[in-house]
Amino acid sequence: MNDFGRLRRIEDSELALMLSWRNAPSVRLNMYTRHEISMDEHLAWWERLRNQSDQNYLMYEKAGKPLGIVAFNNIDLDNRHAFWAFYASPDAPRGVGSFMELLALDYAFDQLNLHKLSCEVFAFNTGVIKLHQKFGFTVEGVFRSHHLVDGAFVEVYRLGVLEDEWLQNRNPLLGKIERIKRS
Repeated sequence: MNDFGRLRRIEDSELALMLSWRNAPSVRLNMYTRHEISMDEHLAWWERLRNQSDQNYLMYEKAGKPLGIVAFNNIDLDNRHAFWAFYASPDAPRGVGSFMELLALDYAFDQLNLHKLSCEVFAFNTGVIKLHQKFGFTVEGVFRSHHLVDGAFVEVYRLGVLEDEWLQNRNPLLGKIERIKRS
């Protein structure tokens, strides 16, 4: 396997690091929860989440360095469907988003045995919408005036990819991602 990094369990000792990334303005800008999160709020959220079978948060690391978070939510094993999201460290190197997406899709379809993976992205986050589309996601709908951001309602794009679509797109993408890895 190419060295794109790996996804692994988040250690309790990394919760402060995770919160620092989550509270970075560049990350908060594209999240549903946009306020600065206190450590107490973060720890309470983590305690509620860590034992829920429909949630799975993973640390992305490359060359032993933690660089981001990949989250699977609303995991429905009966219907083989889940939602996912990710965010990288604000100082992560170029290409990390592609590495995280590749590993997340492999994890979703290989480890979780999903049939479909979905996500939601604010309409103004065009770079991430295009990234998902590069990986085979299709825009399945647009929720009009769906979420209040800085006093204005914004659209939210719902995207999805099926397992067979991912399997068809995976190998052609590997060469492109390999070029990112070398740069």
